[in-house]
Amino acid sequence: MVYRQPFPGPGLGVRCTGAITRDRLEALRESDAILREEFAANGLEGKVWQYFTIVPDYKSTGVKDNKRSWDWPVIIRAVNTRDAMTATIEEIPYKLLHHITQRIITEVPGVNRVLYDLTPKPTGTIEWE
Repeated sequence: MVYRQPFPGPGLGVRCTGAITRDRLEALRESDAILREEFAANGLEGKVWQYFTIVPDYKSTGVKDNKRSWDWPVIIRAVNTRDAMTATIEEIPYKLLHHITQRIITEVPGVNRVLYDLTPKPTGTIEWE
């Protein structure tokens, strides 16, 4: 259990900020599964201390299937730390980030944008609560 991502750390409730709904929780679960799968397949599992996705309670305009969409962004957070009081950002190769983004926006319903959080701790916390 201690190797399960993200552990220790933010559960679904704090990674689905704002009003928690079934469809946002499902988008969170699916996007997080893609991130974990791709990190494992690309040798980052066990190398990165904590990694997870966030689905905030706002939407953005996009284009899917040649029509305008009004869907959620997914935010990726990947950090390394020794003490959880400070944290550095994992430098994920751009090619892998692009691949993860493509998978999330094509496989996860209700999502049209993927962001990568580059904020170290401090100033940001590791979590998004």
